[in-house]
Parts: sequence; C-alpha cells; structure tokens
Amino acid sequence: MTARVVILDYGSGNLHSATRALEATGSDVLLTSDLAAADEADGLVVPGVGAFAACMAGLTAAGGPELILGRLRRGAPVLGICVGHQVMFDRGVEHGAEARGLGVLPGTVERLTSDRLPHMGWNTVDAADSSALFAGIETERFYFVHSYGVHDRADWPDGARLTWAEHGGDRFVAGAEYGALSGVQFHPEKSADAGARLLRNWVATLPR
Repeated sequence: MTARVVILDYGSGNLHSATRALEATGSDVLLTSDLAAADEADGLVVPGVGAFAACMAGLTAAGGPELILGRLRRGAPVLGICVGHQVMFDRGVEHGAEARGLGVLPGTVERLTSDRLPHMGWNTVDAADSSALFAGIETERFYFVHSYGVHDRADWPDGARLTWAEHGGDRFVAGAEYGALSGVQFHPEKSADAGARLLRNWVATLPR
C-alpha cells in the first residue's frame, strides 16, 4: 500500500523541493496546511528554514504544536527537517533572544562556535547505532545550511538515537530518532542519492 505523507505548509521551508523528493520515494504526497489531513497521514513532514523563533511563531499560528505532539503521543511518525528538526528541542537562542521549542528532546539550539559560519555545503555524519534513517548509508555526505545547532549533553532520554556531525571542530546533532520522531539538521531533499536513500528509509518505517 502506498504511504500517505503530508508536508505541513505553515509558511516556512523548502516545500516544493521536499515535495518532489518525497514523491520520488513512491509516496502519495500532499503539501497542505489542513490539520485534519496532516493528522490522518501515515507520515508528517515538518520543514523549516530561517530563524528558530520565526518558525515557532508560524508553527504556533497554524496549530502545529498540538498536531505534532498529538501525533507523537500516539506513535504516529513525524520527520523534522532543518529548523523543523530544531524546534523539536527545548528551546532556541538567537541574538540573545530565547524562544521555546516543542520539548520532545532536551537541548538548546544555539549558535555554533566555529569561526566559519554559516555551515554551508556538504558534510559527513557519524550515524547512530541501529539507526533506521541511516540504514545502508555508509560515508555519504549530506547538504547543510545553518549556523545554529544542538550540542551534546548528559541527559539524553533512554532510547534516543543521535547522529552527529562536526564543523570547524564544533560537534552538533545532525539527526535524531526518538520514538515516532525523526529529525535531520541537513536537507535530504538537496542531498542527492544519500538524501533520497534516507527519505526512502523513513517512508519504509511508516505504518500503512
């Protein structure tokens, strides 16, 4: 049975590229702001570009937090991309201003410490053991565009599988899998064959 995937349109994200990339997996893909359709989908994709606070404001105005948290509570898959991944953490701090995230995972999205920002271009990742997202992907590179990320901490919840990347000596979370939540800091829709494989992996986990 074909997977039904909704990309949530709340005014942020690389929507059309993500739509095409997910359609290439063979999924039935709908780009919409309709919360009922998003709630009923086999998989929900939350994109995001720009500032953390602006994405959270747009998401909140669209009813996104209730939708996302409701899906996760009942084990319905959600995939966050770029800032859509970042908002799954506790909070974001940019230019001294703090915004609350969804708090699915602990952590603060903060400016990376590298002297070379933004982190833009291709980079490898250190995939989590037994990762479903990165299954069959060895040393491939993914496409990043960001200046903020989540650093390591001591209190990751049991069952969280974290994938890491490094830029300018600064190590940050490049991917997270926790229950029904998956998230990636990079853009799989811009990451050629490796990104396509990752999206196929995610779609393969969706209930039908």
